[in-house]
Amino acid sequence: MSSVAQVRTALRTALHGVTGSPVTSLVAAGTIGLCLLLVGAFMLLVSNMDRLLDRFGSEIRVSAYLSEELDAPSQQELVARVETAPGVESVELVTKEQALERFRDAQGERAALLDGLEENPLPASLEIALVPEQRNQAGLRVLGEALEGLPGIAELGYGHEWIEGYQQAVALIRGVAFAIGGVLGLATLLIVANTIRLSIYARREEIEIVRLVGGSRSFMAAPFLLEGGAQGIVGGGVGVLLLYGFYWILLPSLRGGLELLLGYAEPAFLGLDESLWLVTAGALLGVLGSALALIQDGDRA
Repeated sequence: MSSVAQVRTALRTALHGVTGSPVTSLVAAGTIGLCLLLVGAFMLLVSNMDRLLDRFGSEIRVSAYLSEELDAPSQQELVARVETAPGVESVELVTKEQALERFRDAQGERAALLDGLEENPLPASLEIALVPEQRNQAGLRVLGEALEGLPGIAELGYGHEWIEGYQQAVALIRGVAFAIGGVLGLATLLIVANTIRLSIYARREEIEIVRLVGGSRSFMAAPFLLEGGAQGIVGGGVGVLLLYGFYWILLPSLRGGLELLLGYAEPAFLGLDESLWLVTAGALLGVLGSALALIQDGDRA
């Protein structure tokens, strides 16, 4: 039998196996879909948290608050001096008046409360942006050492501590996702394997006939591997669709909680690559479950 004929036979047999036992096939596909739905939910959360880290990581700035007695010419001299510090991309001088105006804009409707101030309590500052390769803890430490003790700088503010804590939270959630995904994946493998074993038992006479006429083990195994892969693809697609549906249904009610995790960044669904990864993972679970069933059946034979 030619290779093309073997492939056609395997595909036809796999299709017969799926349509011949629709209930067991739906159970296997549904199990894979639920597994990937939970894994996808963690992926969606981690993906959005990573996006927030990338956004704020690219905007990391060091604020150098200036002494009150520093006059305008001295402030400009300090700007020129800071621009030569290692890792500095740009320096922006924010005057006391600009600082107050920014604070007022950030308050929105509550800005009227600031009208009663007799004097501006905010200091002038320098907003220092680092070059991209230095936007990390090491780069901030080097810059801090260079600026520490410069005349006219009263205090340095990095604003990166929360980013480090947020990174730890992302790592924790990613670790939990891997652990849950591993447990669910193992359970799914066992369920798919048992489902395929039912198909093997239902077609045992057919398999025995193929074996008697000289059919190879790989020829007999191919339809079951294809059957498991098809169940996995369907399950993966169902998992992605369910995740997409739950995302849009639950997003309005969960928006407040998501703002605590994502700041005010707009949540986004998984990209095409990540969705395809879930479907591929479903196919892989189906194929591995089928392979496990074939190995167990071979050991019993």
